[in-house]
Amino acid sequence: MNRAALTALLLLLAAGGGANRLARSAEDEVRRGEIDFQPKGSQDNIPERFRLAAHKFPFEQRPAECVSDKISLSTVTFPSPVETPHKENNHCEYFRPAGDGKQKYPAVVVLHILGGDFDLCRLFSRTFAHNGVCALFLKMPYYGPRRPPGVSKRMISVDPRETVEGMTQAVLDIRRAAAWLAAQEEVDPERIGIFGISLGGITASLATTAEPRFTSAAFMLAGGDIGSATWDAPEGKAEPEIQRAKRFWLEQGRTREEYLETLLPVDPVRYGENVRGRRLLMLNAQYDEVIPRRCTDALWKSFGEPEIVWYDGGHYTSARFLFEALGRVTNFFNGDAKASGERSTAAGN
Repeated sequence: MNRAALTALLLLLAAGGGANRLARSAEDEVRRGEIDFQPKGSQDNIPERFRLAAHKFPFEQRPAECVSDKISLSTVTFPSPVETPHKENNHCEYFRPAGDGKQKYPAVVVLHILGGDFDLCRLFSRTFAHNGVCALFLKMPYYGPRRPPGVSKRMISVDPRETVEGMTQAVLDIRRAAAWLAAQEEVDPERIGIFGISLGGITASLATTAEPRFTSAAFMLAGGDIGSATWDAPEGKAEPEIQRAKRFWLEQGRTREEYLETLLPVDPVRYGENVRGRRLLMLNAQYDEVIPRRCTDALWKSFGEPEIVWYDGGHYTSARFLFEALGRVTNFFNGDAKASGERSTAAGN
């Protein structure tokens, strides 16, 4: 077991103990400021829906309790670029190494799964921070504190048109998150990445095509051709939200072709040329029942056939390779290409 995986195991055990000592975050004051968002490079190849002009946005950072004195934890909020009737801010958790403030670290935006399992992202984020990588865990639109009480709206909706709106907002939120990271004095702005699992991986791949600040990206259990992946998912194996979306569309008298066309604007495969030349890593399941092999292959080919690791399992049973993935992804964002593996490998066989 490598260092990152061992750290993750110890963190997981520590987080489950009721008698843990809580260490106060290094910051002892609420910090407020303003980020000057300046697009990096040309936006000519970025679709209109994902573009952000130069602007400024406010943020607030509050210290939080942490189970380790080796990392610093805080909450970060800033407004979404998308105005909605619901004014809840973007809500992030920022994990950083508790250094002296003089060292520059790589940094990563971390995205959660469809069901909103935040503890999984926190495990990855803590592991990153313990191994010298700052991690900004971002809750996507209408998840957790971003879902107002009594509001039924979701980022991933039974109506694919609303899903397109939700994923578009997520990408724009992520672009602001990348700019926030780049502005932190402890972050190396030339080593900012993004990581996500399942829905988070799909959204991360889409955001990578729209944000040039991401010089590295890792996607776990993700794929492209998302319209086909959701429509053609076998009954009984697809997520309940996906099954409801298909039934809703058919009840509207709409067709599969219209469904695929509706989701095309948020399919990362469509914009693969934008990520060519960047450091990319894909972690996928050989027998994934949620993201079919053809959808993984579509994303892999569109993104220039980057390094890909195949786990001997399905979408859910690949959880047994969690610690291997933790170590591999941590090494990847630390820039250790040799430790992350070969260009295309099989793991867990």
